[in-house]
Amino acid sequence: MSSVESAAAHAERSPEATRSRTVVWQDPLASAAEGAELAGIDYMRALASGELPPAPFAVLLRMHPVEIEPGRAVFEGQPGEEHFNPIGVVHGGYAATLLDSALGCAVHTTLERGVSYTTLSLEVKMVRPITAATERVRAEAEVLYRGRRQATAQARLTDAASGKLLAHGSATCMIIG
Repeated sequence: MSSVESAAAHAERSPEATRSRTVVWQDPLASAAEGAELAGIDYMRALASGELPPAPFAVLLRMHPVEIEPGRAVFEGQPGEEHFNPIGVVHGGYAATLLDSALGCAVHTTLERGVSYTTLSLEVKMVRPITAATERVRAEAEVLYRGRRQATAQARLTDAASGKLLAHGSATCMIIG
């Protein structure tokens, strides 16, 4: 039984414990086509300002870019219980995804129009759990090296209220185009 089927079956048996969330998103391919016509920094700024719609997974994870500069990207997210793992804390994949997004977007700010990238490697170190008490997290990433074919970046994920380090990571991205 899939997790979707299991949740639906449990919803019928325990409606008092059931929660739901409606998600609205736009066609990601149309947005990507618009973005391909912009320099990386301009595309990232258009996403951060809301001029272009967010990626569907960003809506699902309740995360968004809040600061964009050349070679730097800052994302914030609002983890909720829909991001919990079976032991009652936010799944580590949430932290990894937020870090990967900030890292990749920091690299994206360095790209010329029509050039893209993909993550080659991602390393994440968890330091503290993200719990129900964590209302907002902040991932700050910066490019360390930008070559012709590859770029590397590092990032920190913190509790936005306390500033406590939750995780940190690094990525290597392949430049395409």
